[in-house]
Amino acid sequence: MIAHYAAIKTLHISCVILSLSLFVLRGRYALRDQAYPGGRLLRVLPHLVDTVLLGSALLLCFILGQYPFVQSWLSAKLLALLLYIAFGHVALHQRHGLTQRRLAFVAALLCAAYIVGVALSHDPRSYLAL
Repeated sequence: MIAHYAAIKTLHISCVILSLSLFVLRGRYALRDQAYPGGRLLRVLPHLVDTVLLGSALLLCFILGQYPFVQSWLSAKLLALLLYIAFGHVALHQRHGLTQRRLAFVAALLCAAYIVGVALSHDPRSYLAL
C-alpha cells in the first residue's frame, strides 16, 4: 500500500485542483444567474470528482495512520471542509439572495485556501505556520 502512496497523493491533489476549478466555474454562472454550459455534465462531474477526492483522502489517512480528531491538523481540515460545503451550497443555490450568495462564495473560497494551507503545513494555523 505504501508503494501506491505517491500515486494516491497525486490523484488527491489533482482532484483538489479540479474540484476547486469546477466550483469557481459553477460559481461564476450561479452568481450571474446563467445556465451552466454543458448542461448535466457540469452538474454531475463535480460530484464524481469530489467522491474520488474523498476516497483518496480516506486512503491517505489509512496509509499514513493519521486520522481526524487524533491529529489536530486533520481535524481542522475536516471542520473547514464542512464549512466549505455549507458555504458552497449557499453560493450555488438561487433560493438565496445574490448578496448572500456572493458572500458565501467568498467564504467558501477562503475556507478552501485555509484547507490548502493546513495541508501544506500540517498545522491548524495554516499559512501562519509556514
